[in-house]
Amino acid sequence: MLTRERLENQQIWVYIVTLILAALFGLLMPRSAESLGSLISIIIAFLMYSMFSQIPFTELKKSFGNRDFLKALLTVNFVIVPVFVWLLSQFLPDNQALLIGFYLVLLTPCIDYVIAFTALGKGDEKLVLTATPLLFVVQILLLPVYLWLFMGRDAVGIVAPGPFFEAFFGLILLPLAIALLFQLVARKSTVGKKMLDGSGWLLVPFMALTLFIVVASQVMKLPEYGGQVVQVIPLYIVFMVTMPIVSKYVAKWFRLDTGAGRALVFSGSTRNSLVVLPLALSLPDIGNFVAAIVITQTIIELLSELVYIQAVPGMLVRE
Repeated sequence: MLTRERLENQQIWVYIVTLILAALFGLLMPRSAESLGSLISIIIAFLMYSMFSQIPFTELKKSFGNRDFLKALLTVNFVIVPVFVWLLSQFLPDNQALLIGFYLVLLTPCIDYVIAFTALGKGDEKLVLTATPLLFVVQILLLPVYLWLFMGRDAVGIVAPGPFFEAFFGLILLPLAIALLFQLVARKSTVGKKMLDGSGWLLVPFMALTLFIVVASQVMKLPEYGGQVVQVIPLYIVFMVTMPIVSKYVAKWFRLDTGAGRALVFSGSTRNSLVVLPLALSLPDIGNFVAAIVITQTIIELLSELVYIQAVPGMLVRE
């Protein structure tokens, strides 16, 4: 008999099979797969609701008071990551479009599905949730500064706040409000409680659906720019391997507890690819190429997250 616990214990295999099927579907039926791209934001919104519905919001007050975590979070995402990304960029050719895509995706910390991955990796997802507005505001303010420092004045104008605001309201605030409403109803209604309990089954299926739609809808775009894309793949892999280790030691430096340490690892390693993708596509002349650079990071990151949810609690940040 399938239980929620058994489903969660087998989630890694569910995701691996999902990724294989998504890649095959995207390559064999590219037109049908590409049409799924319009569903990405909707599916992530459902994913975020399923995760928010299981968070006891009465405990969030403690998370707001964790100043050490917020300091560590800002240090990793807006001091260490930019320096590390700039060092990695020195291995790339002087190609403006290539660098814009590389910087766009790696300089922006994730504000959406990182919460769900943190929960799956047994980190304190409440800390990541309460830090989301801070991450959202700081990255909007600092991204133009980093682009100016790394690429010059011409690159600054590409940063439009629209995609960031749309993602924050559509993928964070709306699912959060619905989850809160269901929790209030569940206190006074048996039916509401059953619906809330049923929401707990949604996290793994919607994570699998998110992986499927993202990979299937984007994988066919990579071969067109294969020669340039292949140059960023090793650097993305280095980033995904290095940042969890760096974040672990930052967590020790700030003396974070286990849950907060795991949350820091996920935040420091997970980037805002699905938010900057519309921004990349909107760029005149170079939009598709920049999007391919962003999409490549998305696929590598999603594969890495499947490793993280096992390795972070099991090896990197143990109890």
